[in-house]
Amino acid sequence: MTLSSDSLNAFISPKGAELQKLRDQDGVDYLWGGEPSWPKHSPLLFPIVGRLANDRFDYRGRSYTMSKHGFARDKMFEIVHVGASSARFALSSDDATRAVFPFDFLLEVEFTLSGRRLDIRHGVTNLGSEDMYFSIGAHPAFRWPLGDAAKERSQIRFEHSEPAPVRRLVGGLVGRTEPSPVEGDRLALREKLFADDAIIFDALESRSLVYSCGGGRSVEVGWRGFEHLGLWSKPGADFLCIEPWRGYDSPIDFAGELDQKPGIAHARPGERLDFTLYIRIG
Repeated sequence: MTLSSDSLNAFISPKGAELQKLRDQDGVDYLWGGEPSWPKHSPLLFPIVGRLANDRFDYRGRSYTMSKHGFARDKMFEIVHVGASSARFALSSDDATRAVFPFDFLLEVEFTLSGRRLDIRHGVTNLGSEDMYFSIGAHPAFRWPLGDAAKERSQIRFEHSEPAPVRRLVGGLVGRTEPSPVEGDRLALREKLFADDAIIFDALESRSLVYSCGGGRSVEVGWRGFEHLGLWSKPGADFLCIEPWRGYDSPIDFAGELDQKPGIAHARPGERLDFTLYIRIG
């Protein structure tokens, strides 16, 4: 379905409640087109972010199997509301989800277009009678470069300086720590940054950033509720994923149960937690 403002059109699929196109009035699509090298656009990560050791987690003495990034991105969401510039989708727990994630939940995703800005609100409600533990993440893939600018002219400017060390993946799990590649508040984008998979900011100060490529086009991304950030690209592919997360891949030495997993979110019975994201086209 297509949402429209006076400046943007957004196409959203009810499968995974996934944003698949974000076009300006000139017809320029700022999102990756889902080419074969990575056939996604902006998947929703829930109820885990990243990978679990052996694709398994333990909770209250039982083991559950779940593949990378969880199941929400592959589920058909209910269409709750559609208007000219807004839409809301919902996914509820059922027997299939409870077999791999032992909680009752309601996951709602609302998109609202206004001018050159798209707001995305993710609401997670614990419908059960016990505490619920989960992770959630956004995974929008933007074209890299934007427009006709050269890739090596691209940069990210963070809201604040980001001097804290970053984490890198080892065998798909959070492993080694590296010095921050951000100089002050600027990160010069180079393909070699992603030779070892994603860059994970788990001690993030910023809650917004601006991605630009020196050719006049830019994308501002901001978030609330999410506490971590992943940056990822596949070497040789023309996309850059800017991923606000709550939670991340299991640390390589983690052996606890789900409620002890670093970065995990916690919702009490009946509680709703909101995780918001905006994308502003410059």
